[in-house]
Amino acid sequence: MNSRDLRELQQVHAYPCLTITLPMHRTSPDNKQDPIRVKNLVTEATNRLRDEFSKREVAPLLERLDALVAEIDYNHALDGLVLAVNHDMGREFPLPFPLAERVVIDDTFFTRDLVHALNRMRRYWVLSLSEQPTRLYSAMRDDLEEITTGDFPMRHAGPGGDTPLPGGEGVNRSSYRDDRHRQFFRDVDRAFTAFTADDPLPLALAGVDRLQSFFREVSTGTDIIATLPGNYDQTTAHDLGRLIWPRVSEGFTARRLEVLDDLGTAVGQHRAASTLGEVWHLASEGRGRLLVVEEGYHQPGRLGESGQLDLRVDNPTAPDVMDDAIDEVITMVLDKGGRVVFVENGELAQHDRIALILRY
Repeated sequence: MNSRDLRELQQVHAYPCLTITLPMHRTSPDNKQDPIRVKNLVTEATNRLRDEFSKREVAPLLERLDALVAEIDYNHALDGLVLAVNHDMGREFPLPFPLAERVVIDDTFFTRDLVHALNRMRRYWVLSLSEQPTRLYSAMRDDLEEITTGDFPMRHAGPGGDTPLPGGEGVNRSSYRDDRHRQFFRDVDRAFTAFTADDPLPLALAGVDRLQSFFREVSTGTDIIATLPGNYDQTTAHDLGRLIWPRVSEGFTARRLEVLDDLGTAVGQHRAASTLGEVWHLASEGRGRLLVVEEGYHQPGRLGESGQLDLRVDNPTAPDVMDDAIDEVITMVLDKGGRVVFVENGELAQHDRIALILRY
């Protein structure tokens, strides 16, 4: 899942939109109950839809739902699952944290869990560099999902790759091969840039040192958080995730410490805001360059008549209450071109758990 997926779902406004969420299990014997759990929720959704619509009206949606359920891989599940289906689309989103069982039928999809995953999970890109082929993965912690769109996976089909190098007198085969490699990795970088434009996450590189050097040489402004040397042409996404995540985790830790230093500097220069109410106000004006949030901070809230955030919430389930104002302000900062970094609980105690470094 990436920002593009979330925006696609959030732009849908057509009744009925069906969202099913549930916990899943990664290992046996717990995962033996998952197909039964899915079946029961599908039955509940089907009955509710048929109570509102004729069998003919709801048939296309239910056919999409059945097709989506038939493709669930229970042997390689994560900890939670979201199914989003309407007459025009059907999407499955495995998530690495448990979800409540729910069936939601509305004129929009229920995306709260997806927003939470997108904003709060340690997400990054992985490029496994190779000639045969280079693969791109979307990663959450140690869970990798291969991207198979936008020219990926990419194979070096030119000279020095699938085709032989030219020969003959005066031809420096080694130099020619290196030039062809540089061109191939320019193409890889160009294809990858299309993904970072929508989801500007840090990148982890896997591959032999020589190929990593070529990519670094030709890449334009890539934010590399970690590297993993070696050949991973035959490595599964699951195993690659387990190998690369410890290095990426170290990279996130180093960045967290840098951000706390930057925040201290910004406070001294009067370019920072603290407390959720003040952060909300300045973020809504587009002034947020970098939002810093404690990982465990959640807070329901509602908007007052003047647009200010009201945290005096007696009933968190009331229709006018946001489940989590923290996720909302995160989305606001990201939509306005800012960045978000999470820190450990307790590290922002003097800021009331949240702070915003300002552009001006």
